[in-house]
Amino acid sequence: MLFVFMMLAIAALAALFGRLGVVPLKDARLAMRIGMAAGFFFVGTDHLLTPERYMPMMPPYIPFHGEVIFFTGLCEIAGAIGLLTPRLKELAAMMLALYAVAVFPANVHNALNGLSVAGLPEANLYYWARLFFQPLIIWWALYAGGLIGKRAPQAA
Repeated sequence: MLFVFMMLAIAALAALFGRLGVVPLKDARLAMRIGMAAGFFFVGTDHLLTPERYMPMMPPYIPFHGEVIFFTGLCEIAGAIGLLTPRLKELAAMMLALYAVAVFPANVHNALNGLSVAGLPEANLYYWARLFFQPLIIWWALYAGGLIGKRAPQAA
């Protein structure tokens, strides 16, 4: 959930700068992409720097835990960079939405089995609450990337 709060806070800050006159940030979708990119970049970097934090989250049916954690960290960082690259933003948004779908079964596993992860609350309710944020992350990626809710073309 820290990821979602970070994403929201940075997107709100970017939108505030837009309202204060920073012209590129007047685009709400760009502000949302900046927030999401910051969140994924932070979490992806954390995957690479402290993979041991993520080991308890790995379900037993997933092989090669260390390699999967490393790979997912790279995917998160690549997605973050892609969201901020105009030519790649739609592809990155689609891939991050698919990523959020792909990790959902592991999040269900964590909610059902409980965890003790350094830096995260030990309350099992926390892991159940995380499940409800997953659809928001998927929607956010698709909307911010311009894949859903497209505006009608403006007449010249």
